[in-house]
Amino acid sequence: MRSRSADRSPAGQLPEAARSAGRRGLRTRRAPVSSARHLPWPVLVFFIGWALPWIVQVGGLALSPYRVVLLVMILPCLVLWLTGRAGRIRTADIAVLLFCAWGALSLLVLHGFQAAIQPGGILFVETMGAYLLARCFIRDANDFRRMIRPVFWIVVLLLPFAIIEAITGRDIILAAFSTVFPTHLITNNDPRWGLRRAQAIFEHPILMGVCCASIVPLTHMVLGYGEGIPKRWSRTLLVAATAALSLSSGPWSALAVQGALMLWNWSLQTIAMRWRILLALVTAMLLAIQLFAKRPLPNILFSSFAFDADSAFFRILIWNFGTQSVANHPLFGVGMGEWDRPSWMGPSIDMFWLYNAIIYGLPGGVLMLLAFFSIVLPVSFRKTFHGTLYQYRAAFLITMASLFLVGWMVHFWNATYVLFMFLMGSGVWMLDAEEKDADPEVHTPRKAGRRLPPARTRPAPPKVEPTPPTVEPIPPEAVDGS
Repeated sequence: MRSRSADRSPAGQLPEAARSAGRRGLRTRRAPVSSARHLPWPVLVFFIGWALPWIVQVGGLALSPYRVVLLVMILPCLVLWLTGRAGRIRTADIAVLLFCAWGALSLLVLHGFQAAIQPGGILFVETMGAYLLARCFIRDANDFRRMIRPVFWIVVLLLPFAIIEAITGRDIILAAFSTVFPTHLITNNDPRWGLRRAQAIFEHPILMGVCCASIVPLTHMVLGYGEGIPKRWSRTLLVAATAALSLSSGPWSALAVQGALMLWNWSLQTIAMRWRILLALVTAMLLAIQLFAKRPLPNILFSSFAFDADSAFFRILIWNFGTQSVANHPLFGVGMGEWDRPSWMGPSIDMFWLYNAIIYGLPGGVLMLLAFFSIVLPVSFRKTFHGTLYQYRAAFLITMASLFLVGWMVHFWNATYVLFMFLMGSGVWMLDAEEKDADPEVHTPRKAGRRLPPARTRPAPPKVEPTPPTVEPIPPEAVDGS
């Protein structure tokens, strides 16, 4: 007969089965919102809106399709984030939120409530909205892989239109969209090497190049992971060709850096410390230039990543006068006013990382850099990644490194800015990821030209019920003898 004590737990505790069920229930309530087998619909709708260049004026507010999506999703994303459905709150989350708050405060102090409410609201929606959309719905390796597919297909579909534009000088895709609703203006830029710099659906050719180039590592190392060589490289070359048709030094510099980093990663894959070696070499090179070169380090770098002397000259001017403007207005910046520069110099600030400090003051620039590095550095220092997650992390970090470099030559705005914030937020899941989170059926590598069967999962062992202890009967002799 089974003892009653076997069904009991110590006083004040639930049985183990009940405790396990409770833990499972708790995990279910706190499970990531993107546990479905397909790309979450808010992300898909966001990318569809991101690819539509329409601008509709509503009460003095310029609304593009992606802004409408972010306006609708900002409150649900805030709720999911605050309730822990997007993982624990990170330093980068607080930095992004403080950046939005400081930017709005700067505009309020400089221009008053009426003038600051609209640009401050748009800053919050495009910054925090795009970032949180990725934080809440890109929560594991499968989500990360799925989110790249729509962007890849958007870029591939732009390629034939970019080729036609480069050869004929006509932006037919933007002209076609403009027959339905208003769009961005078609820019008048000087041709290079007899070709027009392709603009496609973006505000400027350089933004087209930045957006397309930003997914080259993701296409090659995430979408291409486990694929055959022809398919993997054809995808990568299609995306790189689209970015190259912008004929801009910023995107071309990004492509060069991405190619060099991917080559370094592949050629030295047997060396575990290859990234530390590269970091040491780059640091030593920059120190040597700073110590022994006759020109300042920024001047040499801006000159090295420019197509012509004029572009390099104006970037140096932006750096020199821009940093002086930050020094003159260190706390709240200049807001929507004129930044300090000579009267003959144009108002454009083609330097994203400096732009935030000029417009919103030094705290604004520092907070954006803090948000960026509080994601990139912890992800890069994680030591538990192997196989699939290692490749995904390398792709993310190479993308972020190229965007960091381009941010010193280009200003990100509108669709380019929200894509940057989304990509930055899409890597935060790696801070919580474990190798078991990768799906072996989706991410199993295979050799070129061979398709391996899906990975088989080992069946669970049969559940064995515990056998109740048997009680031996007491012999009558023992009773009589007592």
